Amino acid sequence: MTATKLRVLVVGLGQMGRSHALAYHGHPGFEIVGLVNRSTPNLPEALSPYPVRSDFAAALAEFKPDVVSIATHTNTHSDYAVAAMEAGAHVFVEKPLAATVEDARRVVTAAEANNRKLVIGYILRHHPSWMKLIEESRNLGGPYVFRMNLNQQSSGAAWDIHRSIMQTTSPIVDCGVHYVDVMCQITDARPVEVRGMGVTLAKGLPAGMYNYGHFQVLFDDGSVGWYEAGWGPMMSETAFFVKDVISPNGAVSIVMEQGAASADINAHTQTSRILIHHGALGADNKPAQPDTWLDMHGEPDHQGLCDREQDFVYRAITEDFDLRRHMNDAVMSLHICLAADESVRTGNAVKL
Repeated sequence: MTATKLRVLVVGLGQMGRSHALAYHGHPGFEIVGLVNRSTPNLPEALSPYPVRSDFAAALAEFKPDVVSIATHTNTHSDYAVAAMEAGAHVFVEKPLAATVEDARRVVTAAEANNRKLVIGYILRHHPSWMKLIEESRNLGGPYVFRMNLNQQSSGAAWDIHRSIMQTTSPIVDCGVHYVDVMCQITDARPVEVRGMGVTLAKGLPAGMYNYGHFQVLFDDGSVGWYEAGWGPMMSETAFFVKDVISPNGAVSIVMEQGAASADINAHTQTSRILIHHGALGADNKPAQPDTWLDMHGEPDHQGLCDREQDFVYRAITEDFDLRRHMNDAVMSLHICLAADESVRTGNAVKL
């Protein structure tokens, strides 16, 4: 722990922004110097003493932070991140890194040019169960089949959040970057083609926006994967959470507690058990060994994961982590999901 705290400016106080602000508030290595939100935010008591501003550029000049944490709409990420780094601040930015691949690369270039740390909000990278899923899947060896989704039957405030996100970003891009990132970490192969489809099931969305999407991605090692995301009050609760990796040697799956609800934010990341299925057969042509269950109860909740993520930000800065792979992976997962979005809109497969 450094003697001097890192002064952080938190920009965007929606669901994720508040959670990150609470993580900074509770971390002994950070000091919040200001909060930024376009409208007057509804803050928890712990954050109420901090000054709130509505203009990002003015707040950046006023507070001169060491770190800027960005959890605004996707289409603002790149400009805010570049401005912060050019002002001398390290940056944490929520996923997706940017609205376009070109803007994502521009942010990475700014980090390198200004010798600043750039951490992207891939919260599953700090999740013990997902780290274990990746480890066990890699132990099986490829090629792989990835089967993943996260559908949310949202209403009330959750549906308001989703409709706000869909002003600029489709569900398969906003959520898909997480799960494509997991696929890429497991296979280490190069993605070569993406095929997508989507449909507008909700009224009142911007022209061309859809609240249900599905895509497939093909890798050069023969691995294939699909991801599905749908938001809204019409979505089914049946099989809303599928996290499955299959290889010639077996399968690894995250198994949720029965009765988990798709609108519960903790259910989006928490697991109950990991099931490892061993594919080898014995002389009797039956499984040579029984399935293995790993109990994952007691893992961090959503706020606990945000705390872990911001501790990583602190250590990346104070211990000078090499984040080149981290940044390049973020650009690649965004590239895949934006290709899926392009495929949905054009009806054509996209070669990468």
